[in-house]
Amino acid sequence: MLDTLSKATFAALAHSGSLKTLASRFGMRHPHSFARRFVAGETMDEAIAAARTIERQGMAVTLDHLGEQVTDRDAAMAATRCYIDIIKAAAAAGISRNLSIKLTQIGLDIDRATCIDHLRRVLDAATVSDFFIRIDMEGSDYTDETFETFNNVWNLGCRNVGLVIQSCLKRSTDDVRRLNEMGVRVRLVKGAYREPKEVAFQRKEEVDDHFIELMQVLLTSGTYPAIATHDPAIIDTTRTFAVSRALGMNAFEFQMLYGIRRDLQRSLAAQGYPFRVYVPFGREWYPYFMRRLGERPANVGFVLKSLAREERED
Repeated sequence: MLDTLSKATFAALAHSGSLKTLASRFGMRHPHSFARRFVAGETMDEAIAAARTIERQGMAVTLDHLGEQVTDRDAAMAATRCYIDIIKAAAAAGISRNLSIKLTQIGLDIDRATCIDHLRRVLDAATVSDFFIRIDMEGSDYTDETFETFNNVWNLGCRNVGLVIQSCLKRSTDDVRRLNEMGVRVRLVKGAYREPKEVAFQRKEEVDDHFIELMQVLLTSGTYPAIATHDPAIIDTTRTFAVSRALGMNAFEFQMLYGIRRDLQRSLAAQGYPFRVYVPFGREWYPYFMRRLGERPANVGFVLKSLAREERED
């Protein structure tokens, strides 16, 4: 119940214009500002610098340019061009060629045809630079459209693209089995959005149990799945299951978000597991940041301490 209330509270705060303005003032102002714990910065240069630091520690990265729910055609086209520029800049910098993308950022809220056209432009640029594109899964209102858009480009022969599945959604068991049959690379997450009980599990235990069930299906019959969790118990369960099935470490990879459980990130990488860190950046960082707080209320204490420190420095 506490998890549900937390997500609901922070989902509401994520849409607060006044709080977004306040956060924009303080959030990225100093190198050690509170938001920089979870967001690499607002610019591509900052993202590249963060990626290089992570890669020096033996881990790979996925760049995650923040932004969603774009309803203006010019803005959707601008976001598409930005993704293409990110691909070129990351290739030139020599960092991991892996990129996360939200379909509502490139026009899904306008119409599917616009989104598919923009996605194909990004995938074409990714092909030239040997990039892998991971389509993020947003709120459940977008799940069907996300699958339909993905299926469109997959059926056109695009294979440098994968999809995210959320264990909080009840439908995900069928979705994972279908994606496995297609040979799609799946990233498994718990899910950060507040969802209605008709479509999603509400209790943490149910979400965790479904995650483990999906993890086992992915490791058994998936295509290089990404197990994206910060939960030590689920990580241990994943490792034990992989050993029981005589799976090598390179059969899958662990993933975590930038700034969360950095000790565990380094530990898993040091043990030889392929490990990838999602590196979020961009000016539209506030909604993402609020979802991170909603996922783990303990993060709130860290933020409040940082805010108090910054106000003393004014």
